[in-house]
Amino acid sequence: MWSFINLRELGQASDDILRENYKSILAAENMIDAIERQDSGTLLFILGYEDEGLTQFNTNESQFLQWLGRARDNITIAGEEEIVDGIDKSYSSYLKKFFELKSVYENNPKRVISFYHEEVLPAFMKVRDGCARLREINHETMFTASNRARHIAARALWSMALIGIAAIIVGLGFSLLLSNLIAKPLKQVMDATQKVATGNYDIEIQTSSSDELGRLASEFNIMIKKLKAFHDLNIKQIIAEKRKGEAIIRSIDDGIVVIDSEFKISDLNPTAAESLYVDYHDVQGKHFLELINNEELYGYIKQSAESGKAPIIEDGKNIFTVQNKDTLRHYFFSITPIHTKEGLMLGVVLLLHDVTQLKELDRLKSEFVMTASHELRTPLASMDMSIELLRETATRKLDEKENQLLAVAHDELQRLKALASDLLDLSKIEAGKMEMDIVNLSVPDIFKKTVDLLQAQAKEKSIELSYSVHKQLPKVQGDANKITWVLTNLIANALRYTDSNGHIKLFAEHISPFVHISVSDDGIGIPYEYQSKIFEKFVQIKDDKNVGGSGLGLTICKEIIRAHRGTIWVDSTPGKGSTFTFGLPIVE
Repeated sequence: MWSFINLRELGQASDDILRENYKSILAAENMIDAIERQDSGTLLFILGYEDEGLTQFNTNESQFLQWLGRARDNITIAGEEEIVDGIDKSYSSYLKKFFELKSVYENNPKRVISFYHEEVLPAFMKVRDGCARLREINHETMFTASNRARHIAARALWSMALIGIAAIIVGLGFSLLLSNLIAKPLKQVMDATQKVATGNYDIEIQTSSSDELGRLASEFNIMIKKLKAFHDLNIKQIIAEKRKGEAIIRSIDDGIVVIDSEFKISDLNPTAAESLYVDYHDVQGKHFLELINNEELYGYIKQSAESGKAPIIEDGKNIFTVQNKDTLRHYFFSITPIHTKEGLMLGVVLLLHDVTQLKELDRLKSEFVMTASHELRTPLASMDMSIELLRETATRKLDEKENQLLAVAHDELQRLKALASDLLDLSKIEAGKMEMDIVNLSVPDIFKKTVDLLQAQAKEKSIELSYSVHKQLPKVQGDANKITWVLTNLIANALRYTDSNGHIKLFAEHISPFVHISVSDDGIGIPYEYQSKIFEKFVQIKDDKNVGGSGLGLTICKEIIRAHRGTIWVDSTPGKGSTFTFGLPIVE
């Protein structure tokens, strides 16, 4: 605090010198320089250089008046105002004499030199002497302020030295006192630690203070009691519990792999060893990638170990395949981090569930659905032709009720044909048999083509259907027909669930390395309970706008986008509308 006060005084003294003296000295010096140049201009005028003399005189006149104004604005010491007023009056007289000199020069050139010496030069010397006096009085004041600053600095130096020495002495005294107070209980802790190391747990440190050392002694006593309780445990019981846990792990039908914090195999059960075609003893202590050479699975394990949480894995990507010779086995995996109550990360557990039979059943089911759908197309086409023929030729012979039954049969047959077609398309996509003609696509062209197809339906329902894209939007990779089908399906759903005078808008944005394409409407929206399963097979929203679709449209959309290495999702608020978005990779 004392140093701060002295530094503040020194700073104030320096500021006073600058503010009170230096600015005035600078003004005086510049006024002297300006008046001398004006005198030189006067001599040039007398010698016949009229233009040069007048220019120099007028230019330095403005300089003189400018610095005179600054001197007047910085009057800070006694007597300075009278000097500045005197300079002002003298300069006004000097200017008056100069103008008289110009008149003499024009009327009587022979008398101009004597007039200069008798009238102009004394006025010039009076102004110059006034400026010199202003400079001298500020010099004297600056010298006085400098001495005062030097005195303050010397006083600050000695006073801070004395205070510093006193602080050191007091600090040393307190240090000796505190070290005595600290060392005594610490010595007790050291003695107790040595006794505990020899196996003596029947000790207790006596403490009467409530400070940090007192709390340390209390915590030390608690630690000794816990160590004694741990020591008193039956080691055989601990070993038995460990073996029981190992037996439980080995009895589980699913494969379990325990991975430590360094991503090395610390344990695995026989099921896991058999599933991965390895020997139990050979993989102990090896890195995970030496056991399972799967970078994607290793990335999930690393993510879980670093975050301390189970990784979020996209549906369909939580299955990996192990091949041994000609045998393929599929495993559903889940990853669980292991950490202590204190949050210390110990590793992760990889659980492997054999889903080979389920995958095979799923394959057989897809093949069956594809075959059945294909085989149904011929009889359905025949039935369709028969019903159409009846509708064209027999409607007049049938009564009203029979015609209604025939119309219902026609509608149901169309639904059945659409269902068979959707099932066939879905089966082909799932089996990887649907051909994809991947080309470079222009998103604006796809938008225009799709909107033109459905514009008539939108106008019929009084719904505004529009699209917008950024001018710099890159091209994407995709099958033009398949992407058009996806957009058509999304827009058709939007038309179905949007009321008259509603709006449906298509837009796209570049979010590297994808272009996100969205179909947004302001319709009734999707209830929250349906949003998580809207892309599953045969899921349909139960309301009065459901016109009996197959429930496979969005599922096929998802599979088509997934075949394009993209994803599709929905954002919806019931009563405010929905936005379906999918991503397509850009052309590199």
